[in-house]
Amino acid sequence: MTHRATNWAPQSGAAVGAAAAAAAVVTAYLAVVRPRLLRAGATAAEANGPYPGDGLIPDGTRSGTMAVTIDAPRSRVWAWLAQMGTDRAGWYSWDRLDNFGHASAWTIHPEWQEIFVGDHLAGTPDGSQWWEVAALEPEKFLGLRMSLDLRGRPFDPAGQRPRYFTDSLWGFELKDAAGGRTRLVVSGYWSFRPKWLQPLLSVLLLEPSHWVMQTRQFTNLKRRAASERA
Repeated sequence: MTHRATNWAPQSGAAVGAAAAAAAVVTAYLAVVRPRLLRAGATAAEANGPYPGDGLIPDGTRSGTMAVTIDAPRSRVWAWLAQMGTDRAGWYSWDRLDNFGHASAWTIHPEWQEIFVGDHLAGTPDGSQWWEVAALEPEKFLGLRMSLDLRGRPFDPAGQRPRYFTDSLWGFELKDAAGGRTRLVVSGYWSFRPKWLQPLLSVLLLEPSHWVMQTRQFTNLKRRAASERA
């Protein structure tokens, strides 16, 4: 009995130490890292103030807000945003992850510049998933909506929602900045069922993955827009 107790104590202490370390990591992430992910590059006013598209996603929760200043006028930045889509110019992010290995365009394509509310911007090569243009104010705001059941099948957001679904708006707001530059503010709204799972997925999956992809898109948009500035 004494021998067993001697062996158990170190094991128990190691488990307690591991649990404490894990708790410390989680606490640090929630207190320090996560707030920075949710407001990367954005001012307090941009993150906490009103954002276009409120009301487009029923029961939608405001997502994090990221922002960047681009050394080009709004018209130039808009031209790059208007031609997004897997079957068009791509998404200017990590192409291997979100564009199925196809390189995003490095030039403006006039044939892809006219977009309208209700248009579908393909999210997959076969067009089985898409971002719908849900809100549009040229050179000011573009709101892209994706509505899927949990099997990944699109549903009509104007009709009855499935029992389990994800319904989100990915927004791009453009504002004038000093020196003829553009302030691009990206945020949106998200509704998910089952509701209890939404906060967990947001913290563990959506927020960090969005930060990785959106940061890359900002970097590439800056390069593309600035390279063509007169």
